[in-house]
Amino acid sequence: MREETKCIESGYTPKNGEPRMIPIIQSTTFKYDTSEDMGKLFDLQASGYFYSRLQNPTTDFVAAKIAALEGGTAAMLTGSGQAASFYSVFNIAGAGDHVVASSTIYGGTYNLFHVTMRRMGIEFTFVDPDCSDEELEAAFRPNTKAVFGETIANPALIVFDIERFAKAAHAHGVPLIVDNTFATPINCRPFEWGADIVTHSTTKYMDGHDATVGGVIVDSGNFDWKAHADKFPGLTTPDESYHGITYADQFGQGGAYITKCVAQLMRDLGAVQSPMNAYMLNLGLESLAVRMQRHCENAMKIAQYLEKNENVSWVNYPGLPGNKYYERAKKYMPEGTCGVISFGVKGGRSAAETFMKHLRLAIIATHVADAHTCVLHPASSTHRQLTDEELVAGGVAPDLVRLSVGLENADDLIEDLEQALASI
Repeated sequence: MREETKCIESGYTPKNGEPRMIPIIQSTTFKYDTSEDMGKLFDLQASGYFYSRLQNPTTDFVAAKIAALEGGTAAMLTGSGQAASFYSVFNIAGAGDHVVASSTIYGGTYNLFHVTMRRMGIEFTFVDPDCSDEELEAAFRPNTKAVFGETIANPALIVFDIERFAKAAHAHGVPLIVDNTFATPINCRPFEWGADIVTHSTTKYMDGHDATVGGVIVDSGNFDWKAHADKFPGLTTPDESYHGITYADQFGQGGAYITKCVAQLMRDLGAVQSPMNAYMLNLGLESLAVRMQRHCENAMKIAQYLEKNENVSWVNYPGLPGNKYYERAKKYMPEGTCGVISFGVKGGRSAAETFMKHLRLAIIATHVADAHTCVLHPASSTHRQLTDEELVAGGVAPDLVRLSVGLENADDLIEDLEQALASI
Protein backbone atom coordinates (compact mmCIF):
# COMPACT_ATOMS: atom_id res chain seq x y z
CA MET A 1 0.00 0.00 0.00
CA ARG A 2 1.05 3.57 -0.64
CA GLU A 3 1.27 6.05 2.23
CA GLU A 4 -2.18 7.60 1.65
CA THR A 5 -3.76 4.15 1.86
CA LYS A 6 -1.73 3.14 4.90
CA CYS A 7 -3.07 6.20 6.75
CA ILE A 8 -6.54 4.67 6.44
CA GLU A 9 -6.01 0.92 6.33
CA SER A 10 -2.90 -0.03 8.33
CA GLY A 11 -2.73 -1.22 11.91
CA TYR A 12 -6.25 -2.55 12.34
CA THR A 13 -8.28 -4.89 10.13
CA PRO A 14 -11.78 -5.59 11.44
CA LYS A 15 -13.16 -9.07 10.99
CA ASN A 16 -16.70 -9.93 10.03
CA GLY A 17 -19.13 -7.96 12.16
CA GLU A 18 -16.42 -6.11 14.10
CA PRO A 19 -16.24 -2.31 14.51
CA ARG A 20 -15.03 -0.38 11.48
CA MET A 21 -13.15 2.09 13.73
CA ILE A 22 -10.39 1.10 16.11
CA PRO A 23 -12.19 0.30 19.38
CA ILE A 24 -11.32 2.24 22.53
CA ILE A 25 -10.36 -0.41 25.08
CA GLN A 26 -10.70 1.87 28.11
CA SER A 27 -9.58 -0.68 30.66
CA THR A 28 -6.53 -0.90 32.87
CA THR A 29 -6.99 -4.62 33.47
CA PHE A 30 -7.66 -7.81 31.52
CA LYS A 31 -9.23 -10.99 32.91
CA TYR A 32 -7.85 -14.54 32.51
CA ASP A 33 -9.23 -17.92 33.42
CA THR A 34 -6.07 -19.37 34.97
CA SER A 35 -2.82 -18.20 36.52
CA GLU A 36 -1.02 -20.29 33.93
CA ASP A 37 -2.56 -18.26 31.12
CA MET A 38 -1.46 -15.02 32.72
CA GLY A 39 1.96 -16.45 33.52
CA LYS A 40 2.65 -17.01 29.82
CA LEU A 41 2.02 -13.32 29.23
CA PHE A 42 4.37 -12.26 32.02
CA ASP A 43 7.05 -14.54 30.57
CA LEU A 44 6.45 -13.04 27.09
CA GLN A 45 5.71 -16.53 25.79
CA ALA A 46 2.23 -15.59 24.55
CA SER A 47 0.72 -12.44 23.06
CA GLY A 48 -2.01 -10.63 24.92
CA TYR A 49 -2.69 -8.01 27.55
CA PHE A 50 -2.69 -7.93 31.31
CA TYR A 51 -2.17 -4.30 32.32
CA SER A 52 -2.44 -1.14 30.21
CA ARG A 53 0.70 0.46 31.56
CA LEU A 54 2.60 -1.99 29.42
CA GLN A 55 0.32 -2.56 26.47
CA ASN A 56 -3.26 -1.94 25.41
CA PRO A 57 -5.05 -3.10 22.22
CA THR A 58 -6.04 0.42 21.17
CA THR A 59 -2.53 1.85 21.50
CA ASP A 60 -1.05 -1.21 19.80
CA PHE A 61 -3.34 -0.80 16.77
CA VAL A 62 -2.23 2.81 16.35
CA ALA A 63 1.44 2.00 16.92
CA ALA A 64 1.18 -0.66 14.21
CA LYS A 65 -0.23 1.92 11.78
CA ILE A 66 2.69 4.29 12.41
CA ALA A 67 5.17 1.42 12.07
CA ALA A 68 3.63 0.65 8.67
CA LEU A 69 3.84 4.30 7.60
CA GLU A 70 7.53 4.47 8.55
CA GLY A 71 8.31 1.02 7.13
CA GLY A 72 9.35 -0.34 10.53
CA THR A 73 8.95 -3.69 12.23
CA ALA A 74 7.61 -2.57 15.63
CA ALA A 75 6.50 0.58 17.43
CA MET A 76 5.47 1.81 20.87
CA LEU A 77 3.31 4.81 21.76
CA THR A 78 4.40 7.04 24.64
CA GLY A 79 2.71 9.74 26.69
CA SER A 80 4.60 12.56 24.92
CA GLY A 81 7.25 13.26 22.33
CA GLN A 82 9.71 14.03 25.11
CA ALA A 83 9.11 10.57 26.56
CA ALA A 84 9.76 9.05 23.13
CA SER A 85 13.08 10.90 22.82
CA PHE A 86 14.10 9.85 26.33
CA TYR A 87 13.12 6.20 25.96
CA SER A 88 14.71 5.89 22.52
CA VAL A 89 18.13 6.72 23.97
CA PHE A 90 17.78 5.32 27.47
CA ASN A 91 16.76 1.96 26.03
CA ILE A 92 20.35 1.44 24.83
CA ALA A 93 22.45 3.88 26.90
CA GLY A 94 22.97 4.19 30.64
CA ALA A 95 25.32 5.70 33.20
CA GLY A 96 28.84 5.86 31.82
CA ASP A 97 27.72 5.83 28.18
CA HIS A 98 27.96 8.49 25.50
CA VAL A 99 25.74 9.73 22.65
CA VAL A 100 26.46 11.98 19.66
CA ALA A 101 23.62 14.41 18.87
CA SER A 102 22.94 17.21 16.44
CA SER A 103 23.29 20.61 18.12
CA THR A 104 20.19 21.97 16.36
CA ILE A 105 17.61 19.60 17.83
CA TYR A 106 14.49 21.03 19.50
CA GLY A 107 15.35 23.05 22.62
CA GLY A 108 13.35 20.79 24.92
CA THR A 109 15.18 17.73 23.65
CA TYR A 110 18.52 19.53 23.95
CA ASN A 111 17.75 20.31 27.59
CA LEU A 112 16.65 16.71 28.21
CA PHE A 113 19.99 15.45 26.89
CA HIS A 114 22.29 18.21 28.09
CA VAL A 115 20.90 18.58 31.62
CA THR A 116 18.56 15.82 32.78
CA MET A 117 20.17 12.78 31.16
CA ARG A 118 23.63 14.11 31.94
CA ARG A 119 22.62 13.98 35.62
CA MET A 120 21.83 10.32 34.98
CA GLY A 121 25.41 9.74 33.89
CA ILE A 122 24.98 9.79 30.11
CA GLU A 123 27.33 12.18 28.30
CA PHE A 124 26.32 13.92 25.06
CA THR A 125 28.53 15.51 22.44
CA PHE A 126 26.62 18.00 20.29
CA VAL A 127 27.86 18.50 16.76
CA ASP A 128 26.89 20.99 14.07
CA PRO A 129 24.79 19.02 11.56
CA ASP A 130 26.93 20.60 8.84
CA CYS A 131 30.22 19.76 10.54
CA SER A 132 33.15 18.35 8.59
CA ASP A 133 33.76 14.63 8.35
CA GLU A 134 36.75 15.09 10.65
CA GLU A 135 34.68 16.89 13.29
CA LEU A 136 31.99 14.22 13.13
CA GLU A 137 34.53 11.42 13.47
CA ALA A 138 36.17 13.15 16.45
CA ALA A 139 32.82 13.23 18.30
CA PHE A 140 32.70 9.43 18.69
CA ARG A 141 34.12 7.64 21.73
CA PRO A 142 34.61 3.97 22.58
CA ASN A 143 31.51 4.18 24.82
CA THR A 144 29.28 5.88 22.22
CA LYS A 145 25.93 4.07 21.99
CA ALA A 146 23.88 6.11 19.50
CA VAL A 147 23.63 9.13 17.20
CA PHE A 148 20.55 11.39 17.37
CA GLY A 149 19.23 14.02 14.95
CA GLU A 150 16.05 15.67 13.62
CA THR A 151 14.88 15.36 10.01
CA ILE A 152 13.96 19.05 10.04
CA ALA A 153 15.25 20.94 13.06
CA ASN A 154 12.73 22.78 15.22
CA PRO A 155 12.82 25.79 14.83
CA ALA A 156 16.05 26.24 12.82
CA LEU A 157 14.65 24.20 9.86
CA ILE A 158 18.03 22.67 9.15
CA VAL A 159 17.65 19.55 7.03
CA PHE A 160 19.56 16.67 8.57
CA ASP A 161 21.83 14.66 6.26
CA ILE A 162 20.43 11.28 7.29
CA GLU A 163 22.53 9.16 4.96
CA ARG A 164 25.79 10.75 6.03
CA PHE A 165 25.13 10.43 9.75
CA ALA A 166 23.85 6.87 9.32
CA LYS A 167 27.11 5.85 7.65
CA ALA A 168 29.13 7.45 10.46
CA ALA A 169 27.01 5.77 13.14
CA HIS A 170 27.23 2.35 11.51
CA ALA A 171 31.00 2.67 11.06
CA HIS A 172 31.16 2.85 14.87
CA GLY A 173 28.66 0.04 15.41
CA VAL A 174 25.82 2.19 16.79
CA PRO A 175 22.31 3.04 15.54
CA LEU A 176 21.08 6.36 14.18
CA ILE A 177 17.95 7.70 15.89
CA VAL A 178 15.99 10.32 13.93
CA ASP A 179 13.16 12.53 15.17
CA ASN A 180 10.88 12.72 12.12
CA THR A 181 8.17 14.91 13.66
CA PHE A 182 8.17 17.82 11.20
CA ALA A 183 8.53 15.85 7.97
CA THR A 184 6.27 12.95 9.00
CA PRO A 185 6.49 9.66 7.08
CA ILE A 186 4.37 11.27 4.37
CA ASN A 187 7.29 13.46 3.30
CA CYS A 188 10.32 11.53 4.57
CA ARG A 189 11.03 7.94 5.59
CA PRO A 190 14.41 7.96 7.36
CA PHE A 191 14.71 4.16 7.32
CA GLU A 192 15.12 4.32 3.54
CA TRP A 193 18.24 6.43 4.09
CA GLY A 194 19.89 4.30 6.77
CA ALA A 195 18.30 5.45 10.03
CA ASP A 196 17.60 2.67 12.54
CA ILE A 197 15.13 4.17 15.02
CA VAL A 198 12.56 6.90 14.39
CA THR A 199 10.72 9.00 16.98
CA HIS A 200 7.83 11.44 16.70
CA SER A 201 6.00 13.88 18.83
CA THR A 202 2.59 12.67 17.68
CA THR A 203 1.20 15.84 19.30
CA LYS A 204 2.19 17.68 16.12
CA TYR A 205 1.18 16.82 12.55
CA MET A 206 0.16 13.24 13.28
CA ASP A 207 -2.62 14.39 15.61
CA GLY A 208 -2.88 17.71 13.82
CA HIS A 209 -5.74 19.24 15.80
CA ASP A 210 -4.38 20.42 19.19
CA ALA A 211 -6.21 17.53 20.81
CA THR A 212 -3.76 15.01 22.26
CA VAL A 213 -0.23 14.90 23.62
CA GLY A 214 1.75 11.81 22.62
CA GLY A 215 4.85 10.27 21.14
CA VAL A 216 5.99 7.15 19.33
CA ILE A 217 9.18 5.13 18.81
CA VAL A 218 9.54 2.98 15.69
CA ASP A 219 12.22 0.34 15.09
CA SER A 220 13.37 -0.31 11.53
CA GLY A 221 14.44 -3.84 12.39
CA ASN A 222 17.63 -3.22 10.41
CA PHE A 223 20.20 -2.78 13.18
CA ASP A 224 21.96 -6.01 14.15
CA TRP A 225 22.23 -5.81 17.93
CA LYS A 226 23.93 -9.20 18.22
CA ALA A 227 26.68 -8.15 15.82
CA HIS A 228 27.57 -5.48 18.39
CA ALA A 229 26.70 -7.49 21.47
CA ASP A 230 29.43 -5.95 23.62
CA LYS A 231 27.96 -2.46 23.11
CA PHE A 232 24.36 -3.44 23.87
CA PRO A 233 24.32 -5.97 26.72
CA GLY A 234 20.79 -4.88 27.67
CA LEU A 235 19.57 -6.48 24.45
CA THR A 236 22.03 -9.35 24.09
CA THR A 237 22.40 -10.70 27.65
CA PRO A 238 19.73 -12.00 30.06
CA ASP A 239 17.52 -9.38 31.71
CA GLU A 240 17.35 -10.53 35.31
CA SER A 241 14.59 -8.01 36.00
CA TYR A 242 12.39 -9.86 33.50
CA HIS A 243 12.77 -13.59 34.00
CA GLY A 244 16.22 -13.75 32.42
CA ILE A 245 14.97 -13.00 28.91
CA THR A 246 17.59 -12.19 26.27
CA TYR A 247 15.61 -9.88 24.00
CA ALA A 248 17.73 -10.26 20.86
CA ASP A 249 17.47 -14.06 21.06
CA GLN A 250 13.78 -14.32 21.87
CA PHE A 251 12.39 -11.52 19.69
CA GLY A 252 14.94 -11.22 16.91
CA GLN A 253 16.39 -8.22 15.17
CA GLY A 254 12.99 -6.75 14.36
CA GLY A 255 11.39 -7.05 17.79
CA ALA A 256 14.08 -6.90 20.46
CA TYR A 257 14.43 -3.13 20.80
CA ILE A 258 10.72 -2.28 21.19
CA THR A 259 10.00 -5.33 23.38
CA LYS A 260 12.74 -4.28 25.79
CA CYS A 261 11.44 -0.71 25.74
CA VAL A 262 7.96 -1.92 26.72
CA ALA A 263 8.89 -4.66 29.18
CA GLN A 264 11.58 -2.65 30.94
CA LEU A 265 11.21 1.12 30.51
CA MET A 266 7.44 1.44 30.21
CA ARG A 267 7.06 -1.05 33.05
CA ASP A 268 9.28 1.00 35.34
CA LEU A 269 8.69 4.59 34.19
CA GLY A 270 5.12 4.40 32.89
CA ALA A 271 4.92 7.28 30.37
CA VAL A 272 2.03 5.51 28.70
CA GLN A 273 -0.34 6.97 26.11
CA SER A 274 -3.99 6.52 27.06
CA PRO A 275 -6.37 4.53 24.83
CA MET A 276 -8.55 7.62 24.33
CA ASN A 277 -5.56 9.68 23.17
CA ALA A 278 -4.50 6.87 20.85
CA TYR A 279 -8.00 6.75 19.37
CA MET A 280 -7.95 10.49 18.70
CA LEU A 281 -4.42 10.23 17.28
CA ASN A 282 -5.70 7.65 14.81
CA LEU A 283 -8.35 10.08 13.60
CA GLY A 284 -5.54 12.51 12.81
CA LEU A 285 -3.49 9.85 11.08
CA GLU A 286 -6.34 9.05 8.70
CA SER A 287 -6.10 12.53 7.15
CA LEU A 288 -2.33 13.00 7.56
CA ALA A 289 -1.45 12.60 3.88
CA VAL A 290 -3.95 15.15 2.57
CA ARG A 291 -3.20 17.58 5.40
CA MET A 292 0.56 17.50 4.82
CA GLN A 293 0.04 18.35 1.16
CA ARG A 294 -2.02 21.41 2.11
CA HIS A 295 0.43 22.47 4.85
CA CYS A 296 3.30 22.41 2.35
CA GLU A 297 1.36 24.25 -0.37
CA ASN A 298 0.31 27.02 2.04
CA ALA A 299 3.80 27.33 3.52
CA MET A 300 5.44 27.66 0.10
CA LYS A 301 3.04 30.42 -0.94
CA ILE A 302 3.58 32.33 2.32
CA ALA A 303 7.37 31.87 2.26
CA GLN A 304 7.43 33.39 -1.23
CA TYR A 305 5.37 36.32 0.03
CA LEU A 306 7.63 36.91 3.04
CA GLU A 307 10.71 36.94 0.80
CA LYS A 308 9.33 40.03 -0.93
CA ASN A 309 8.11 41.91 2.16
CA GLU A 310 10.20 44.99 3.00
CA ASN A 311 9.80 44.47 6.77
CA VAL A 312 11.24 40.94 6.66
CA SER A 313 15.03 40.68 6.85
CA TRP A 314 15.37 36.99 6.02
CA VAL A 315 13.26 33.89 5.35
CA ASN A 316 14.22 30.28 6.05
CA TYR A 317 12.14 27.58 4.41
CA PRO A 318 13.85 24.48 2.97
CA GLY A 319 11.40 24.31 0.07
CA LEU A 320 12.48 27.68 -1.32
CA PRO A 321 14.92 27.58 -4.23
CA GLY A 322 18.10 29.23 -3.04
CA ASN A 323 17.69 28.03 0.53
CA LYS A 324 20.88 26.53 1.95
CA TYR A 325 19.13 23.17 2.40
CA TYR A 326 17.03 23.20 -0.78
CA GLU A 327 18.99 20.46 -2.56
CA ARG A 328 19.17 18.29 0.56
CA ALA A 329 15.44 18.74 1.07
CA LYS A 330 14.81 17.67 -2.52
CA LYS A 331 16.87 14.54 -1.88
CA TYR A 332 15.14 13.44 1.31
CA MET A 333 11.73 15.11 0.87
CA PRO A 334 10.97 15.51 -2.84
CA GLU A 335 7.21 15.91 -2.28
CA GLY A 336 7.55 18.71 0.29
CA THR A 337 9.09 19.43 3.69
CA CYS A 338 6.64 20.78 6.28
CA GLY A 339 4.42 23.75 7.05
CA VAL A 340 6.86 25.58 9.32
CA ILE A 341 8.71 28.73 8.26
CA SER A 342 11.19 30.79 10.23
CA PHE A 343 11.94 34.40 9.41
CA GLY A 344 13.42 37.56 10.90
CA VAL A 345 11.60 40.86 11.34
CA LYS A 346 13.55 44.04 10.66
CA GLY A 347 14.12 45.74 13.98
CA GLY A 348 15.04 42.62 15.92
CA ARG A 349 13.45 41.29 19.09
CA SER A 350 11.20 44.27 19.87
CA ALA A 351 9.93 44.48 16.31
CA ALA A 352 9.11 40.77 16.37
CA GLU A 353 7.06 41.24 19.53
CA THR A 354 5.19 44.19 17.99
CA PHE A 355 4.45 42.15 14.88
CA MET A 356 2.98 39.27 16.87
CA LYS A 357 0.77 41.58 18.95
CA HIS A 358 -0.95 42.77 15.79
CA LEU A 359 -1.77 39.36 14.36
CA ARG A 360 -5.51 38.68 14.17
CA LEU A 361 -5.75 35.25 12.54
CA ALA A 362 -2.49 33.56 13.46
CA ILE A 363 -2.35 32.80 17.17
CA ILE A 364 0.61 33.11 19.53
CA ALA A 365 1.13 29.63 20.94
CA THR A 366 3.89 27.28 22.01
CA HIS A 367 2.35 24.62 19.83
CA VAL A 368 3.36 23.96 16.25
CA ALA A 369 2.42 21.77 13.29
CA ASP A 370 -1.37 21.56 13.41
CA ALA A 371 -4.46 22.79 11.58
CA HIS A 372 -4.34 26.28 13.10
CA THR A 373 -1.66 28.79 12.10
CA CYS A 374 0.54 29.50 15.10
CA VAL A 375 3.37 31.95 15.62
CA LEU A 376 6.12 31.96 18.25
CA HIS A 377 9.23 33.87 19.27
CA PRO A 378 11.42 30.96 20.49
CA ALA A 379 14.14 33.03 22.18
CA SER A 380 11.63 34.31 24.74
CA SER A 381 9.58 31.13 25.11
CA THR A 382 10.48 27.55 24.18
CA HIS A 383 14.23 28.23 24.10
CA ARG A 384 14.44 30.69 26.97
CA GLN A 385 16.46 28.20 29.04
CA LEU A 386 19.35 28.48 26.56
CA THR A 387 22.15 31.04 26.70
CA ASP A 388 22.76 33.35 23.73
CA GLU A 389 25.69 31.16 22.71
CA GLU A 390 23.53 28.03 22.88
CA LEU A 391 20.80 29.79 20.88
CA VAL A 392 23.25 30.63 18.10
CA ALA A 393 24.68 27.10 18.16
CA GLY A 394 21.13 25.76 17.86
CA GLY A 395 20.35 28.01 14.92
CA VAL A 396 17.88 30.21 16.82
CA ALA A 397 18.55 33.93 16.31
CA PRO A 398 17.07 36.43 18.80
CA ASP A 399 14.88 37.91 16.03
CA LEU A 400 13.66 34.53 14.76
CA VAL A 401 9.91 34.13 14.41
CA ARG A 402 8.57 30.62 13.90
CA LEU A 403 5.45 30.52 11.78
CA SER A 404 3.57 27.22 11.67
CA VAL A 405 1.28 27.50 8.68
CA GLY A 406 -2.08 25.82 9.14
CA LEU A 407 -4.87 24.73 6.83
CA GLU A 408 -6.63 28.07 6.45
CA ASN A 409 -6.86 29.84 3.11
CA ALA A 410 -3.34 31.00 2.27
CA ASP A 411 -4.54 34.41 1.02
CA ASP A 412 -6.30 35.07 4.33
CA LEU A 413 -3.08 34.27 6.16
CA ILE A 414 -1.05 36.55 3.89
CA GLU A 415 -3.47 39.43 4.51
CA ASP A 416 -3.06 38.92 8.26
CA LEU A 417 0.72 38.90 7.99
CA GLU A 418 0.60 41.98 5.77
CA GLN A 419 -1.28 44.15 8.28
CA ALA A 420 0.81 42.91 11.22
CA LEU A 421 4.10 43.59 9.44
CA ALA A 422 2.83 47.06 8.44
CA SER A 423 2.39 47.86 12.15
CA ILE A 424 6.13 47.78 12.86
